[in-house]
Amino acid sequence: MAYDYDLFVIGGGSGGVRAANRTAALGKKVGLAEESRYGGTCVVRGCVPKKLYVYASGYHEHFEDAEGYGFKVGDVSFDWNTLVSRKEAEITRLEGLYRRGLSGNEVELFDTRAELRGPHSVWLKSEDREVTAERILIAVGGTPNRHESVEGHELAITSDEAFDLPDLPKTILIAGAGYIAVEFAGIFNGLGVDTQILYRGQEILSGFDDDVRALLHSEYEKRGIRIRTHDVFAKIEELEGGRRRCHLKSGDVVDVDCVMLALGRSPLTASLGLEYAGIATDAKGYIEVDDYSRTSCESVWAVGDVTGRVQLTPVAIHESMCFVSTEYRDTPQRPDHEMIATAVFSHPEIGTVGMTELEACEAYDELNVFKANFRAMKYVLPDRDTRMLMKLIVDAKTDKLVGAHIVGPDAGEMAQLLAIPMKMGCTKADVDATMALHPSAAEELVTMYEPSYTVKAGIRSDGTPVAPVNIMEPAGNA
Repeated sequence: MAYDYDLFVIGGGSGGVRAANRTAALGKKVGLAEESRYGGTCVVRGCVPKKLYVYASGYHEHFEDAEGYGFKVGDVSFDWNTLVSRKEAEITRLEGLYRRGLSGNEVELFDTRAELRGPHSVWLKSEDREVTAERILIAVGGTPNRHESVEGHELAITSDEAFDLPDLPKTILIAGAGYIAVEFAGIFNGLGVDTQILYRGQEILSGFDDDVRALLHSEYEKRGIRIRTHDVFAKIEELEGGRRRCHLKSGDVVDVDCVMLALGRSPLTASLGLEYAGIATDAKGYIEVDDYSRTSCESVWAVGDVTGRVQLTPVAIHESMCFVSTEYRDTPQRPDHEMIATAVFSHPEIGTVGMTELEACEAYDELNVFKANFRAMKYVLPDRDTRMLMKLIVDAKTDKLVGAHIVGPDAGEMAQLLAIPMKMGCTKADVDATMALHPSAAEELVTMYEPSYTVKAGIRSDGTPVAPVNIMEPAGNA
């Protein structure tokens, strides 16, 4: 059977664009449909604008610290609309690069919603017609969960709207405690907004190492961010003048200018026509795939956030490259989701690779844990009370480094570089044999020679158990 395309990609984010470009470069006929802006969540309403706003939010601290180095900084002011417009110009530039790259590889672009109509058929909404393809790749990503069970949820914003608010609010309450909530709390606080976090668990950043979570919590409170734990919304209502009144299950009432929901993300699989191709999803709507990203329909694959595996942009790109290698280069390649470096662009920044202490003690009989908690040199002259954490987790039997966690300036950059030797299976002896670069904060990673404590069968050498702190309240609305 002759098809219109060798490959049709639904979704113009990082994963879909990479697959389309790589496949078209091999001489295949490729089509791609995107109903919004090219670049997807990461470029348009995620990683890129977020990092730009993180940079902006750090300047107030830089101005304050400058005096410690002899600079006299005069009156400074911040204009929110300038930041928004400059961000938008950069996003538009990047979107243009994506489009030009695809067109340069002769990928046929469709600015429309696309839905499946069969194992080899795609319906293009704006053109009201179907096209066929030998293979179809779904890379539509996800969207913020708006938690419609919360009364008054429509009065709240999500990360999608946060970058383009018409005015910078004076006060904000952010519901959630994952990396999105934590990063936006740091952004708004850094820009002068009175910021609160609302979370039903005991500690922020579930899934991260407990020492990392505790330190960031402490640092955020130093910066004036109030963290309300063990509480959820009862309802949200609008006040005269546009302010929001938040009624909490605890009985507290909080009035703010803006409420933000950062309570997870959901896959964009609704109304995608998966049933026409017999594609299976899990209970949360994520597309189920095998080790090679193939769905339950043999002609359809899925990559990125829509699969619910590891929801990070580089992972979507990697999965797409594996798909191309497997299907068009005759070199089967499974995505490798082990030892992925991640960062939280909070204030201070977090970088992490490998297992948390809790995960490691469940996987290994005995651990050696190395920790350093100190003030980075850059904060000494300004006399800023900001702590930095370095933590290495080692399997005592093999001496293999299985976890590394950093909180402080440039933590993400350090984590990326650490990921290389850790991916190669480096040992603590390899780390100890590495000469320190002095003076640098990173030298602490190679100068921790004696373990701070050991862990055997889940019990630390001081007798305390390694136990999760993310104790949750009974499920509520948020």
